[in-house]
Amino acid sequence: MTTEQLYRYFEAQIPRSLSAEWDNDGLACCPVQHKPVHRVLVALDATEEVVDQAVNEGFDLLVTHHPLLFKGVKALTPAANVPRKLIKLIRGGVAAMSFHTRLDAVDGGVNDILALRLGLQNAKPFGPEGEIPCGRIGKLAAPMSAEAFADTVCRALGVPGVLLAGSGEISTVAVLGGEGGDFVEAAMAAGADLFLAGRIGYHRVLDAVEGGLCLIEAGHHATELPVCEKLAELLRSADPTLEIKIAERCPIARHPLGKE
Repeated sequence: MTTEQLYRYFEAQIPRSLSAEWDNDGLACCPVQHKPVHRVLVALDATEEVVDQAVNEGFDLLVTHHPLLFKGVKALTPAANVPRKLIKLIRGGVAAMSFHTRLDAVDGGVNDILALRLGLQNAKPFGPEGEIPCGRIGKLAAPMSAEAFADTVCRALGVPGVLLAGSGEISTVAVLGGEGGDFVEAAMAAGADLFLAGRIGYHRVLDAVEGGLCLIEAGHHATELPVCEKLAELLRSADPTLEIKIAERCPIARHPLGKE
């Protein structure tokens, strides 16, 4: 399949109509319009390390969750970060496409995967009024303490720890991969006992706890990384002959306290 054909396939599976108005995902770079695609690198972000890997290891296509182009590029020079990555991709003949908020909202996307990993049952969409409902809210198999659920999150997402605010027994949990500060009020309105997101924000957390909601920040990368396998699955469905590799390393890591 060519780059264009693969993108049309993704558009059918993850329609742009589900994207937030401010989003800028899609086909961002296509040096050769009808180039056949044989090798695909999948990543959460188009970091410089990931772009270098795509070019140096001879991949034809880079597929990410977060867009490479969020804002307009005013000059294509290597002095700035995003233009420099675009130049590398173009020189290397590597196309780049992303699927962001539409992949959050679509059935089976970021937040359905997150809800499934955390054991939520009958998860349903939720979100701020008037917006596409990207989040998911569901029931635990049995009520548990917020602290016990925090342990469950650590095991399910493979992280050494999370930020927990609030306490008490919980049974209804709302989740949103990535940045979730704007979804706190919607989670409360939907009846959640606890809201989990990648990041929420200090003051929003304080206000929500005083309103009786427990909250967990589990990390932007950890809450969204599982969707990379979904992207790889879609690629395999489009063309079983594709060679696919997932770049999983997070460029942001916790620094452990040094020992003397």
